[in-house]
Amino acid sequence: MLHLEHINLVVEDIPRALKFYQAAFPHWHIREKGEGQWSGKSRSWLHFGDDYQYLAFGDNGTGNNRDLEAHDTGLAHFAFACSNLDAVVARLKEAGFPVDKDGASEPHRKNVYFIDLDGFEVEFVEYLSDLPRERNFS
Repeated sequence: MLHLEHINLVVEDIPRALKFYQAAFPHWHIREKGEGQWSGKSRSWLHFGDDYQYLAFGDNGTGNNRDLEAHDTGLAHFAFACSNLDAVVARLKEAGFPVDKDGASEPHRKNVYFIDLDGFEVEFVEYLSDLPRERNFS
């Protein structure tokens, strides 16, 4: 079996980036952190997650993230499934992060998109069916 273990994100500032993800995932914790070199540049790194999956952050990112309205090559978004979308949205709004856009109206799932402080689009989806053919309907 394969599953996604982690996503590695280059950000400007790790504590700033964590504000969004700590609001979304209050049950996650900092697994490890340290200092190192990446392509000849000093950086701090941090792993934020649980025992099975995590987000890896490296700081000292420069420039702007991909224009999400354009058709440029790059990461469009990444998504997390949750059991209570309303609770995730409420936590993020409480932390000062508005919903960027709602997902399509579908009978077997509901979803929303947020933009984190480094310009990554993050989708949260709640499935309303256990049947893959219904969950993956588009």
